[in-house]
Amino acid sequence: MIDNYDKWKQAGRIAAEALEHGRSLIKKGNKVLDVCEAADNKIIELGAKPAWPTQVSINEAAAHFTPDQDDELVFGDDLVSMDVGVHIDGFVGDNATSVDLSGKYSNIINASKEALDAAIKTVQPGISVSEIGKAVQEVIISHGLNPVKNLTGHGISQWIIHDRPSIPSYENNDKTKLEVNKIIAIEPFATNGIGLIMETETSNIFSLVNKKPVRSPYAREIIKYIEENYYNLVFTTRWLEKVFGKGKTNLAIKELLRLNIIHSHPPLIERSKGVVSVFEKTMLVTERGAEILTKID
Repeated sequence: MIDNYDKWKQAGRIAAEALEHGRSLIKKGNKVLDVCEAADNKIIELGAKPAWPTQVSINEAAAHFTPDQDDELVFGDDLVSMDVGVHIDGFVGDNATSVDLSGKYSNIINASKEALDAAIKTVQPGISVSEIGKAVQEVIISHGLNPVKNLTGHGISQWIIHDRPSIPSYENNDKTKLEVNKIIAIEPFATNGIGLIMETETSNIFSLVNKKPVRSPYAREIIKYIEENYYNLVFTTRWLEKVFGKGKTNLAIKELLRLNIIHSHPPLIERSKGVVSVFEKTMLVTERGAEILTKID
């Protein structure tokens, strides 16, 4: 049995419950900010902590968007994807789902959902990650769509969200094999675009990557807070602003970025502006296959 199995399983269950709570609130006219904060608050209510701010990606956005504190964006006729992460002492549950509010994108939704199901069925010790990618690719292409090739599933370790191995959504000839007791997240992205994403210019999501001395007392104070509350997991300026205010937070973030103390995770969008959907689950590789951890008991 994997070490700290109970914590992995509890984090996964809470992640699934928080994702379902957030998904139920994705409705036309609801504020994106309110829905993200509701999912984050559900995590805390259930006895865990967010491993990152709940992310909501709309239409051509694929990942890494969470609203600012003053964001008035509301859901409309959109394809909406939600990514929720939970940790308990650094043991992470990572899951995502997509909702079609437009009535136009059921095919894209079904493609990524069916691709995830197909990928899970392939999971067993000794299978190569490329074989998982092949299963994903075949399903998505059968819907007349493309997998997003430069976003991958991933291993997860304590305090490390994106660990080895990377798990592709296409057959890439990577012969890396799954091992028993490895925690992995599989997340097929399907799109009616070309299947490639790119970064946008601005970001409000960061992680601490390189602690070193700084001159600014604001920056020192905020580094200490980040270490104590987020360790090397992901945080958003929205959270810091609630504690330190907007001006102080912005000054500190600029200095920490300039000194390469924090790393920016800007929103990712499909290059050809294709619409994107994703489904994701975290699982444990066992002798018998995949044990899904992000599920509600």
